[in-house]
Amino acid sequence: MKYSNLFPKTLRTAPAGTELVSHQFLYRGGFIDQLLAGVYTLLPLGFRTAQKITQIIREEMNAVGGQELAMPVLQPKELWQESGRWESLKGAMYQLKDKSDKDLGLAFTHEETALDLIRKHARSYKDFPISIYHFATKLRDEPRPRGGMIRVKEFIMKDLYSAHTSQADLDTYYERVSDAYLNVFKRMGLDAKKVEASGGVFTKEKSREFQVLTETGEDTIYFCQKCDFAQNKEVAAVQEGDKCPQCGGLVAISRGVEVGNIFKFGTHYSEKLGVKFTNEDGKEGLVYLASYGIGVGRALGTLAEVYHDERGLMWPEAVAPFLVHLTSLQADNLKVRETTEELEKKLEEKGVEVLYDDRDESPGVKLADADMIGIPWRVVVSPKSLEAGGVEIKKRDSDQFEIVSPAEFIKKVS
Repeated sequence: MKYSNLFPKTLRTAPAGTELVSHQFLYRGGFIDQLLAGVYTLLPLGFRTAQKITQIIREEMNAVGGQELAMPVLQPKELWQESGRWESLKGAMYQLKDKSDKDLGLAFTHEETALDLIRKHARSYKDFPISIYHFATKLRDEPRPRGGMIRVKEFIMKDLYSAHTSQADLDTYYERVSDAYLNVFKRMGLDAKKVEASGGVFTKEKSREFQVLTETGEDTIYFCQKCDFAQNKEVAAVQEGDKCPQCGGLVAISRGVEVGNIFKFGTHYSEKLGVKFTNEDGKEGLVYLASYGIGVGRALGTLAEVYHDERGLMWPEAVAPFLVHLTSLQADNLKVRETTEELEKKLEEKGVEVLYDDRDESPGVKLADADMIGIPWRVVVSPKSLEAGGVEIKKRDSDQFEIVSPAEFIKKVS
């Protein structure tokens, strides 16, 4: 990709109202654009990053037996009346009428739709367990959108729904997915803690959140400094300085951003929707349900919050929109231009994703843009670097650079 063709370019300032530095850098770097409060366009760089996040999630959900599908955003009122949530979610769920005066809801979540599928297509105990997931647009009438991609009205979420014939089977699978979530966040570059939390509007039972500790987070987390014990303030039975109930270690406090949440519903919604199976003795039993969510945009925003410095973003390699930011200085120099274009070609032949800044701009502008966008490897080709024996390479998260031959760099990143 040539930067001269990329839409759009970086901006020198962020719009008013962008509170978090991560929000400002995502906007200035050309990753997102705000259409209205809590509603964003993922621009090409942001979309590429979101696709990297999505693929990591997909691989880990497939690894625990999840099957991907696509469920609708438009949902009938009748289904939500069965679960008892049509009235209780008024004010948070977008509800409307179509031209035939039929009441519809825009997807707040998909438990009802998943259970409707299961009751239509699975009747015998032999059909279970079931694990289905999708990446879908969710719409929630959030009264106070904030933090860029952290809290929004419209977003892409990965939902996985698992259905079981016993609580024991649900509990076992719940822990498998919990471990897969830790793998997801680790692969992205996020250090997420498992945190006991309330069920919110989804269930009266407690849930498990995955929180990334950061000063700009919305939640207050009490956690043990020695073991993995952690609780959200909403349900906390400990305070800062207490002894951990698990290991006796010291409890600390921090702000956190929730990047994932998983819920056990048991038979609560299955009973309301009449979702049953027939066991080996021919008797009917209620299906046990759990759900598991990760917001793709929120993960993107959290990564930007964790990985930046005063100059711009600093993407981990696993989620970066490109691996290499290739820049030519004094591109009118024939040797510089030929070396840069040949390097771009060879990197792409090796499957390395390259953003090539081919613009006729000053070195200061080009290098500042590279810092703002935050691609992991920066490679500069200039008369000075060629005279020194090659190209100048530098990691975005380091101030150290070195001169290597193009062949050496290709070997390093391939």
